[in-house]
Amino acid sequence: MKAIYKRELRSYFNSMTGYIFIAVVIAFTGVYFMAVNLYGGYPYFSEALMSALSVFMFAIPVLTMRSLADERRSRTDQLLLTAPVSLTRIVLGKYLAMVTVLAIPVALFCLCPVIIMVNGTGYPVSDYASLFAFFLIGCVFIAIGMFISSLTESQIIASVCTFGVLFAIYLWPSLVNYLPTSAFGSLVGFLALIVIVCAVLWSMTHNALLTAGVGVIGAGTVFALYLFNSEALAGTFPAMLGVFSLRDTFTNFASYRMFDVGGLVLYLSFIFVFVFLTVQTLQKRRWS
Repeated sequence: MKAIYKRELRSYFNSMTGYIFIAVVIAFTGVYFMAVNLYGGYPYFSEALMSALSVFMFAIPVLTMRSLADERRSRTDQLLLTAPVSLTRIVLGKYLAMVTVLAIPVALFCLCPVIIMVNGTGYPVSDYASLFAFFLIGCVFIAIGMFISSLTESQIIASVCTFGVLFAIYLWPSLVNYLPTSAFGSLVGFLALIVIVCAVLWSMTHNALLTAGVGVIGAGTVFALYLFNSEALAGTFPAMLGVFSLRDTFTNFASYRMFDVGGLVLYLSFIFVFVFLTVQTLQKRRWS
């Protein structure tokens, strides 16, 4: 894993990818830091981070698009798939290399609360907690982008799809509000979710019995709840999806000055799930 990590990290700085990513994140966040904190006089750096969060929609796809798609396009993925090292170590090596690139601008941002305190009143505890959450949500986006990159051999497709997913995540709280809150709406939503889960389960295991069992049990439970206690089902689907709002968690840190432990667990869970899915995608190709 260490050799893969070093190779990947070196590749980001042998090309312009790493420099472009770092420059874009620093420039975008720096503009908000100057506008909100230095010129606006607002004492919380976390507000500048909140405004700059959208930079990840554009910067993360550039960083992650080549992580696995380029290996597949150039057929060097066959070397990885047959290497005497576990796929988990390979994926973690690549992932940690991208996280290291992200950590460089985040480390520089650690100076911003100090600059604010030098020029007036600052709130370093809140700012550094928000900066930690900013780093973690970036790690989540990298895990998502890496997974998407593992599904295709085209860097362009990987980049565009990652942008689309991150854009949807950014708008997630607003999108959830448009979902119907009726019991029937929740029924349809849960059934659609069960279909998606079964499709993913089938693609990963090709176990018809397991997939059918999950589908039947899930659909049966939802239908039973709808028939015998439809009021309990009303509004539950939008409420459940709202729990997975990554942006709302960051808002708790940046705008409400709350140290959201549950939100951090959510971020770490997303990272684990998408790294795991990436490993499973490569595992499937290894045995196909």
